[in-house]
Amino acid sequence: MAGPSPAVARVRSAVRPGLTASPAPVLVAVSGGADSLALAAAVAFEAPRAGVPAGAVTVDHGLQPGSAARAEATAVLLRGLPLDPVSVVPVRVGRDGGPEGAARDARYAALAEAAADAGARVALGHTLDDQAETVLLGLGRGSGPRSVAGMVEHRQAADGPMTWWRPLLGVRRETTRAACADQGLPVWEDPWNADPAYTRVRLRTEVLPLLEEVLGGGVAPALARTAAMLREDLDALDELAAAELSRLSGGQSAPAHPVPARDLAALPAALRRRVLRGWLRGAGVPDLQAVHLTAVDALLTRWRGQGRVDLPGGAGVVRSSGRLVVVPAAVRGPRSAPPEERDT
Repeated sequence: MAGPSPAVARVRSAVRPGLTASPAPVLVAVSGGADSLALAAAVAFEAPRAGVPAGAVTVDHGLQPGSAARAEATAVLLRGLPLDPVSVVPVRVGRDGGPEGAARDARYAALAEAAADAGARVALGHTLDDQAETVLLGLGRGSGPRSVAGMVEHRQAADGPMTWWRPLLGVRRETTRAACADQGLPVWEDPWNADPAYTRVRLRTEVLPLLEEVLGGGVAPALARTAAMLREDLDALDELAAAELSRLSGGQSAPAHPVPARDLAALPAALRRRVLRGWLRGAGVPDLQAVHLTAVDALLTRWRGQGRVDLPGGAGVVRSSGRLVVVPAAVRGPRSAPPEERDT
């Protein structure tokens, strides 16, 4: 008996390790496009063999005519693979972040809620090509090395135990399309994916093809490799930063424990800023941006007796008696430290 086509086999082999490594149930997020549909079919085939319960969720954003009927048709297809349970989740898309960002936020919130209800992880169909686009976006926006490092296969949600799982980051988009064609799966082409009003679409249809032409091919895999290597370096720095934070806080695990300014200032910049970020996040500071981190870092590297640095959520940081101290949101305190407490 003939086996699966090379494309189908490639997608199945990509999902197999993640299914055999964990017994946690899986919900596949399926839009009806080739990437998520190929992923759903592979999970439906491999999950029973791994003894892992597997279902699917399709989100109806309600942004295009006939979206509800299309979402239901996708659900019928998924049930026939078979996946169980399969649900259609309608969402209301807000306005923050533009149409693309708002739709993404609504979708991820709905997927997280569905996964929490089922005690499952969510499988997403991002491919190697999506990874390359993400790296280019990070480079163009100057949003830091973690952004350029792209997506990771497994990432725990920031606000809970749920895990996002991206098993196809090493699989090309052309492979998922071929896998759907070989299995007779009807692919829905989202018109948004061809609309040049969206930056990612122009990267996909204009920038990457031009880079492939100019550089002689292999650009997308090269960008993905670069992201993977950078991610290894960043993970190592994060581990070093966590160890330094524990040392500087004397092993204290209490949030907002003061840290010695001069010892922290002596660290290399890349490590020092990671320690600061971990310290501030541990203190419960939300939405920490580079501008906030730079201002707090100045209390270490450009100390001239300046006062409190305000942070998101109403908290702040002051340098007092040779230490950095987080001032809770409810405590405003003086704008600068008393003269006798200022470092010299």
